[in-house]
This record gives sequence, structure tokens and C-alpha cells, in this order.
Amino acid sequence: MTSVIKRMREKLIIFTDLDGTLLDLETYSFKPAMAALRLIKKKGIPLILCSSKTGVEIEYYRKKLANKHPFISENGGGIFIPKDYFEFKIQYSEFKIRKRGEYFVICLGVPYPRLREVLSELRTEGFDVVGFGDMSAREVAELTGLSISEARRSKEREFDEPFIFKGDKASLKRLKACIKAKGFNFTEGEFCHITGNTNKGRAVEILKRLYNQQYRGVITVALGDSPNDIEMLEKVEYPVIVMKPDGRYDRRIKIKNLIKANGVGPEGWNRAIIKLLLEIT
Repeated sequence: MTSVIKRMREKLIIFTDLDGTLLDLETYSFKPAMAALRLIKKKGIPLILCSSKTGVEIEYYRKKLANKHPFISENGGGIFIPKDYFEFKIQYSEFKIRKRGEYFVICLGVPYPRLREVLSELRTEGFDVVGFGDMSAREVAELTGLSISEARRSKEREFDEPFIFKGDKASLKRLKACIKAKGFNFTEGEFCHITGNTNKGRAVEILKRLYNQQYRGVITVALGDSPNDIEMLEKVEYPVIVMKPDGRYDRRIKIKNLIKANGVGPEGWNRAIIKLLLEIT
């Protein structure tokens, strides 16, 4: 009985990836997840968008979702927290905290121009890599299926560079080792990504600490579909993976207590959230 009472006092927080998870990969729609989204809003549960997308891209979907909570951009590069969201002053000596419009932004990633320099270095070292910064908005749109305006938002990058790599498995292994040797991280979602020494999990940990200051304690859920979600999934009590469009789960995601949602993208997201909320709230 004591553990049940304690759990009831804790605040439930949900972290979610966007592309291929809450958003389908064909139309970038969250419509199949509406039932769960309405339930989350009714219960007053913070929904934290945690994506490889840029801040301006996430803001676009945040407005469509009428979401007022913090969000994590560019694979953990930045944490955007609405001003006056927490009842205390946010302080982190190891990170830069900038005021930007209606947000405080905790900057975890290295500046984007440095990532562009590293990508250029990799090309001179013989790797066939092409980043979003090398493409026009039209080229990004053709590659991703985004509209031109959406592609422009995807190019407004600060902490992460998505890129295409052409090469075999052995070359990819060498590329990963080279990026690591330079002091940067490599991760994979829909595309390859180069980032600073950060990831979604590190950003999730920071937000969990802040929520723990606000409430008596938190219970956390995270949903994803790709390797760039692994660190995020490892940091929560309830890690959930949704199916890829081919109906399979990404085999590279191997986490203890992993919950496999019954459905692709937002359809699986919807089923998993409704089932979890019935069990833990």
C-alpha cells in the first residue's frame, strides 16, 4: 500500500521522439495518436518533445499540439524551457543558459559551425558525407519528403548536423571511430548525425532533475523508434519502442525492460500510452 501511495504522489512525465514515433514518416501527422494525446492533456501530464529536429521545427509541432512544456532539440543539443515554467531559478554552472524569446535555453551541444568544419574534415579524409548544410532547402525537401517551408526550418540548425554517408559497413565503422577520435558523437535516426558530446539521454537526465525539484518525485516514460533514442530510453522507468513502417522493431535497440508497442509510429504510440496510463495512473 505504501508504494502505491508514493507512486500516486509522484508526477508522471512523458518524453517522446517525433519522426517515426509520434509523427508518421509519410505525412508527419500525429492524428493516429489523438486519443492518447487527449488523455495526457486531461490528466495534466507533461509531454516533452525530444527530437533530432531543430528548435523552430519542434515549435511548429508544439503549437499544433497546444503543448506548453519544455522540449529537447537536435538530439539533446538544446533544452528549451518556457520562462516561469519552474518555480525556482534554473542554474547549471557547466552549461550555458541563454534567454531566447519566451525560453531559457540550456545549451549542451557544440556550436553548429564547428560541426560543419568537422564534416568538411571528414570529406578531406576520404569519407563520402553530405550534410544538410551542403544542401538547398529544395534538396532537403526532396530527400525527406518535407515541404519547402518545413525543409527551411530543418536547416536552422544549432547543435547537430544530419548527413548522408555512402559507403559499406567497414567504412561506416571507420567513420564512427574517426568522429569519436575527434571528440564528437555519431548517432543514427532517419539519417546519420554528428553532434557534440551530448545525446537525448543527457538532456532527459537534466530535465528529470528539474522536475524532481518541482515535485516530490517523478515517474518517467519515453517513446522512440531508432538508435538515436537509445540513451533517452535508458534513462526512464518505462522505455517504449514503436514499430518501423515495415512492421518490425529496430534490432539495434536492446534495453532492459523495453516495452514493444503494438503498432507502427503514432498508432503504436497511441496504444502504448493508453495501456501504460491505465496501469500506472
